[in-house]
Amino acid sequence: MILVSSCLAGRECRYNATHSLVEKISELVGEGKAMMVCPELLGGFTTPREPAEIIGGTGEDVLAGGAKVVDRSGNDVTGLYASGAFKTLELARKVGATVVVLKENSPSCGSRAIYNGAFNGTKISGEGVTAALLRKEGFKVISEDELLEHGLSEYVSV
Repeated sequence: MILVSSCLAGRECRYNATHSLVEKISELVGEGKAMMVCPELLGGFTTPREPAEIIGGTGEDVLAGGAKVVDRSGNDVTGLYASGAFKTLELARKVGATVVVLKENSPSCGSRAIYNGAFNGTKISGEGVTAALLRKEGFKVISEDELLEHGLSEYVSV
């Protein structure tokens, strides 16, 4: 089974109540080869919600207690992000996920890049909280960009 960010399959669950549809991912869900997950909704957020960014590091740093996730108003939402990450990990284990395709740049799901924490649109290298946790636990995590660049057969046979 492939676990995919819900927004990539067309669900309007991003912070601004939009999606980031990738047709190939939607097809995989429709074919029963992929299951949707939104770590932020699992963590207790609603849609829409304020945008959030990691302050003081990356998702790995958040998991280690050295960084936090805050929304644009300055509210510390680290607990919700961590909760969503651990619930996503439980789901990945339960369904036996072979690969996880997550939305790039997200403070939850970014697998290669996230925003820098200054809410100025600047991206930095790093992972979101969920991507970092899943990788730490041995899951293959890729972005939608990697899926489109390389195809899924490089990561798993479907």
